[in-house]
Amino acid sequence: MKQMKIFSTLFAIVSGLLRSNQRDMIHLKNEGEFKGNVLLSYITDPFGYSSSDEIPTTHTNGWECYQMAHLWSKHGYAIDIIDWDNSTFTPEKHYSFFIDIHCNMERLVPLLNRDCYMILHITGSHWLFQNSAEYHRLLDIQGRRKATLIPRRTVPPSFGIEFADCATILGNEATISTFQYAGKSLCQIPITATMTFPEIPEKDYAQCRNNYLWLGNSGMVHKGLDLVLEAFSSMPDHHLYVCGQVDTESDFCGEYQKELYHTANIHTLGWLDVSSLEFLSIIRTCIGLIYPSCSEGQSGSVVQSLHAGLIPVISYQSGVTVDGFGIILNQCSIDEIREAVSSLSSLPVERLQEMAKRSWEYANKYHTRENFSNEYEKFLVGLISGKNRGIDSISKT
Repeated sequence: MKQMKIFSTLFAIVSGLLRSNQRDMIHLKNEGEFKGNVLLSYITDPFGYSSSDEIPTTHTNGWECYQMAHLWSKHGYAIDIIDWDNSTFTPEKHYSFFIDIHCNMERLVPLLNRDCYMILHITGSHWLFQNSAEYHRLLDIQGRRKATLIPRRTVPPSFGIEFADCATILGNEATISTFQYAGKSLCQIPITATMTFPEIPEKDYAQCRNNYLWLGNSGMVHKGLDLVLEAFSSMPDHHLYVCGQVDTESDFCGEYQKELYHTANIHTLGWLDVSSLEFLSIIRTCIGLIYPSCSEGQSGSVVQSLHAGLIPVISYQSGVTVDGFGIILNQCSIDEIREAVSSLSSLPVERLQEMAKRSWEYANKYHTRENFSNEYEKFLVGLISGKNRGIDSISKT
């Protein structure tokens, strides 16, 4: 009898999980003639809003996921959406396509019909590269400052690219290079921005030439804030404005307490809404963005700053191409950061204005919702027609 009660309890728990699993799935009907079903493993939150305009602008992925789903629906596919970390969903229908962003691919492939076409939507560098890059940064801090900090941006292992038939990828050649070993077709899709500006914000370039912004969310070491703080702490004539959730990483705050809060030329502002008047004031105060991240897909912070007309001083691994209007940090050393900042600040006002304008123009040409939609729809239409299947070349934006 006791065993029966235990079994009944377990059955109830499992049944509840399965029911919960199905409730957690969002379903969008197809428009026009039904062509098949698509399963999208990404995020479900954006589909709780009545329109795409209501989706929060804290990250670009909400709108992008929403738009991807609606493009499939537009082309005749009914689409089911689950969260990328949903570990209990079990497919119960025939799917023509399955799209995943990280670790559901290998779990669900054996459960899907054999003729389902698998697409990995890549939003970051390969997990081996990303984890290794962050640990190297942490080891460097340990060597420089005799302190051990916690890794914040490591991701679990995933063999999605091995299971996928092809992939879309947010990033530049640096991001692409971490997946090329798999020999799969990779189609570049440009990331969007959460805030755009109808024109480049006005500023006094002569007055703001020595002022820079660091803009990021979690993972201060991963995104190079430690390096930037150490560089600017020895450059009293240059000012740094830190916009990010620094206070959520107590070990980092403890180690960099002096630089963050007791250095005259470093101003730690915390997280700012990029649509706020305070953020607009900051970008009018600064000439450029400094962002030596060690691994990205395509950095939303960089793209947002380009839209704001800031001149980028970034790592190659930030995932954004800034040829001709920005500075790429090859080593991301403290000395290289100081040299790049000094070099940019010393340029004539006319050159600074030109670089800022080109940053804004580039962002408005490539990193918009319209361009994301156009590029993803091109990929989708080509895939449906069969033209993209088996292609070895990489399409570039």
